[in-house]
Amino acid sequence: MKVLPEEVIKAWEEKSGPVILTTVDESGKPNSIYATCISRYDESTIVVADNYFDKTRKNILAGSKASILFITKNGTSYQVKGSIQLHSEGKIFDDMKKWNPAKHPGHAAAALTVEEVFSGSKKII
Repeated sequence: MKVLPEEVIKAWEEKSGPVILTTVDESGKPNSIYATCISRYDESTIVVADNYFDKTRKNILAGSKASILFITKNGTSYQVKGSIQLHSEGKIFDDMKKWNPAKHPGHAAAALTVEEVFSGSKKII
């Protein structure tokens, strides 16, 4: 398991606006969504609340890998890639329920485990 470098952790704290979460279906067709209900769980896991997933949920359950793209307030972009799992109970799910706004259902927590990180075309890990 890889961990987010300090550069990326600092950039995460300076992210601006929603992130883009991308998964792929079994035929390789990508699906991207904007996500605003998102948090860093630990040094190697980023969690997106499954509030209204449809294709994204199907893709994750079919074994899709995923990427999260975000931009900092100064305009630097980062892309975190890795495996993704849905949690509908347990520690990760319970943590998501703490920060996900009460107005959203929080059906599950989609947890991306860091495998690669890029800033533009530069591979960081």
